Amino acid sequence: MMAKQKTHRSPAIETVNIGAAAVDIGSREHMAAVNPDVTDTPVRAFGTFTHDLHDLADWFKSHGVTSVAMESTGVYWIPAYEILEQHGFEVILVNARYAKNVPGRKTDVSDASWLRQLHSYGVLRGSFRPSAEIATLRAYLRQRERLVEYAAAHIQHMQKALMEMNLQMHHVVSDITGITGMKIIRAIVAGERDLDVLAAYRNVRCKAST
Repeated sequence: MMAKQKTHRSPAIETVNIGAAAVDIGSREHMAAVNPDVTDTPVRAFGTFTHDLHDLADWFKSHGVTSVAMESTGVYWIPAYEILEQHGFEVILVNARYAKNVPGRKTDVSDASWLRQLHSYGVLRGSFRPSAEIATLRAYLRQRERLVEYAAAHIQHMQKALMEMNLQMHHVVSDITGITGMKIIRAIVAGERDLDVLAAYRNVRCKAST
């Protein structure tokens, strides 16, 4: 008599985050999802304007939401993330590709509902998001980097314009944007053409002689 083979059933996934919610980020509207056990309308669309995001936060609060998962799509998530954080929610950013590739999803479940379901199971891993102070500092550093790049391009334009007018200052002054170079250029722009007057603008630290 053959022994019966035992069937191994996969253990059911338990909900570990009861107050989980999710937002499917879009450019014109965000789809938000809450626990379907607490409302007859668990999925709702919200606009992307500031007052819409505050309405979203109020809707979450009215349904007992404590933690929100959202996809880090482009830069559209940033205003929603910041406003939800201001309202006291724990917000995590999730890679959209990772969330959509998790097996077991039903075809009739929306992106927001599926994201909320995964978040309630505690299987989502949030991306790194620095604190508000660090984010502000990084924004300043990026802006400074852009300005330095823009300045370098404009300096090249200045050098090209000087060469086209055969004002070969780069053979005399190593940095035309230094004290000596800028004084001479400003004087030329103002109409000065006397070489002795222009040479008199030489700074004492300039290596070239008068």
